[in-house]
Parts: sequence; structure tokens; C-alpha cells
Amino acid sequence: MSENAGDITLLLQKWRGGSRAAENELFAVVMPNLRRLAHYMMRRERQGHTLQPTELIDEIYSRMVAAKDRDWRSRQHFFAIAARAMRRYLIDYARRRPSARFVALEGIQNLVPADTAKLDTALNVDSLLNQLAAVQPEWCTLVEVKYFLGLNDEEAAEILGLKMRTMQRMWHDARQWLFQHLEETNVRSSAGR
Repeated sequence: MSENAGDITLLLQKWRGGSRAAENELFAVVMPNLRRLAHYMMRRERQGHTLQPTELIDEIYSRMVAAKDRDWRSRQHFFAIAARAMRRYLIDYARRRPSARFVALEGIQNLVPADTAKLDTALNVDSLLNQLAAVQPEWCTLVEVKYFLGLNDEEAAEILGLKMRTMQRMWHDARQWLFQHLEETNVRSSAGR
């Protein structure tokens, strides 16, 4: 994360003001991190995924350009929104996959039911992050930069402008909130069957 956070914030402001030069410079500066994020997120997807990281970047780039009028507060805000957009795009992409295919019995192991469970978990986590953003937006942002951007503790604390210990307490509390609510969601789902 070598680029200067103040420079990116300034470029975001100029871009919002309509500067094409700022847009080009901004995306030249942030593209390495967008690539890193896309590769990180795609590594966590199923084997044989038909979507490539470059396609994910292209899709997110077009969405970010379409949202240029957004009130971009900082570099951290930009990357948190990019991570959220990638996460949601991958979930929507998985939802569009046909849920049933007829194959010869020899290929049955390729139809892994775990993909369905993984998608259900992703949908539940996505829903929980939306709830978390409503009650504790800073926790949601921390989850996005740590989990979806793959930042370590030092990087997350720096980007969020927090002391290390404060960030670690916040990370603990956010994970505890997510696990508790995910467990409640799973209990409700099991009871409904």
C-alpha cells in the first residue's frame, strides 16, 4: 500500500469534480490494489470458476466510474466500496449459475453441494454485513478491509487511522457480532426445515 492516502483522497475529490485527468491518474494509482483484491477474492472462489480476476476488475471499474458522484471520503472508503462491490458481484454471479444440471453418474463428484452451502453462507454474511453497516459502520468497514481486502492488522490500522490495540478490539467485537448473528441465522434456518 505504497501510495499516499492524501494523494488518493485529493484525486477522488478532483475526479468527483469531473476531471478526466484525475480519473486516469486515480485508476493508474489504485489499479495494483484492485488487482490484488480481485486475485485475493477469486482465490477464495470454487475451483474452475468461469470468471477471471481481470473480468471482475473490469466490472468493478465500470461500477466505480458510474458512481463517481459519490461522496468519496478517503482512500479507505474507496477500497471498502470496491471490496463490497466485488463481494456483491461474486454473490450475484454465483446466484445466476444454474442450480441443477443432469450429468452422468461418473461426474457427480463435480456437483459439489458444498458450493450451495458456501453460497448460502456468503449470502448470510452479505446480509449480516448490511445489518452491521447500519448499526456499526466502522466495524463493517474493518471487516471489509481485513477480510475482503486481505489487509493485515498494521495495514488495517493505518488505513482506518486507528491505534493497533483499538483496531484489534474492534476486530474482535465485529467478529463476535458476526459469529453470533450467523449462528442465530443458522439456528433459524435449521428450525425452518
